[in-house]
Amino acid sequence: MLEKRQFYIDGQWVDPTETRDYELIDPSTEDAFGIISLGSQTDTDAAVAAAKRAFPAWAATPPEERIALMEKVLELYIARQKEVGEVISKQMGAPIDMSISSQASPVNIEVAIKAAKDFDFIHPIGPHAPTDRIIHEPIGVVGMITPWNWPISQVTLKVFPALAAGCTMVLKPSEFAPLDAMLLAEMIDEAGVPAGVFNLVNGDGEGVGSQLSVHPDVDMISFTGSTRAGIAITKAAADTLKRVSLELGGKGANIVFADADDRAVRRGVRSCFNNTGQSCNAPTRMLVERSVYDQAVEIAKETAEATAVNSAHEHGKHIGPLVSARQFGRVQALIERGIEEGARLVTGGPGRPEGFNKGYFVRPTIFADVSNDMDIAQQEVFGPVLAMIPFDTEEEAIEIANDTPYGLTNYVQSQDDAKRVRVARQLRSGMVEMNGRARADDAPFGGVKQSGNGRENGVWGMEEYLEVKSVSGWAAE
Repeated sequence: MLEKRQFYIDGQWVDPTETRDYELIDPSTEDAFGIISLGSQTDTDAAVAAAKRAFPAWAATPPEERIALMEKVLELYIARQKEVGEVISKQMGAPIDMSISSQASPVNIEVAIKAAKDFDFIHPIGPHAPTDRIIHEPIGVVGMITPWNWPISQVTLKVFPALAAGCTMVLKPSEFAPLDAMLLAEMIDEAGVPAGVFNLVNGDGEGVGSQLSVHPDVDMISFTGSTRAGIAITKAAADTLKRVSLELGGKGANIVFADADDRAVRRGVRSCFNNTGQSCNAPTRMLVERSVYDQAVEIAKETAEATAVNSAHEHGKHIGPLVSARQFGRVQALIERGIEEGARLVTGGPGRPEGFNKGYFVRPTIFADVSNDMDIAQQEVFGPVLAMIPFDTEEEAIEIANDTPYGLTNYVQSQDDAKRVRVARQLRSGMVEMNGRARADDAPFGGVKQSGNGRENGVWGMEEYLEVKSVSGWAAE
């Protein structure tokens, strides 16, 4: 049994002040394989105090020196990428090949370094005010709360832009998937990042997460997770007027017009099922123009039935289990709810796939003839479940797509350039992807409505951690 009970506080690995063990479960086998400790108020206070002490010196460190340390961490990370991917696979069930190549990708670190190198922290306000300057200064101590579904990806999306900005931080990774973040802490330590700049305390949302949200010495909370938790964090942070940056749930619409390319439906199903459907930006509602709807349902059925399900420890192209028993139960309940609501179950359905009697495996599921007011069209299932909805006109497609409390990512499939642009401009979401083309590595990530209120990645991600100071009477250069 792996034992990783310590926290990283003020440049040292320290024992927890209270014994609160938490078992790590392998989703492929349902067996415990490791133990961490959940932090107490005393541990949280110690980490925040360390970050507060370290802030003045780190904020005053020239950006070039901060970037150089980030580059050292990147070198160490690339050397240990396989190790990071292996622990992610074990913790949350992403297939091992995907975990190493995609889940553990260093791209977020690389993007943060590039953004910092290109960023002008002090610049003139404009030609109309030649002696005025804008100074971008770090906001202070940041509490970071990250999820289990893309664990190190979400950690690096927060940690490295904050380091570049000059902030200090306390990270609480998900208790379901903490080991990759602990590996990153080892790399940060080895790279020589000053003590107290980065701190890590394991815990759950009700404990360390809530403690960070109300802590008077935490200047900002950056949270990725459920909308329910994001609302609770926002309320908890209100009394101390913290900045709160939220990346929350989604219920993306994938609008497939009749003139879409012949791979659009297969591409949409695979994207929905990627990471076993456990992605907030998954295209989980497929809206199909009625003239090609029946054909699209058949293609979706074939694609789902060709989707292999296997252990996260097996190599190959397949989907793995869901992360936990709780998540398995929730997805099963929503599949049952879809049947009760009268959606047509095309393939998949309740229960484990054939050949599995343990592990949190789910049958790849397609529902057709879904009404957008059904729970499976409105709630974030977070499993390999696709809801297909027909539409007749462009205007109706846009109306259905926007008829959701969420607004993270929408998708448009059409070979008509003008139509794609016209539709994208009317979709209420922070991101739109068209014709299977991924957004740029340094594009901003975030949503609107109940999908959140901040942006991560690239220059936009770094700006989340900066305050803007306006200064007049600046000395001549």
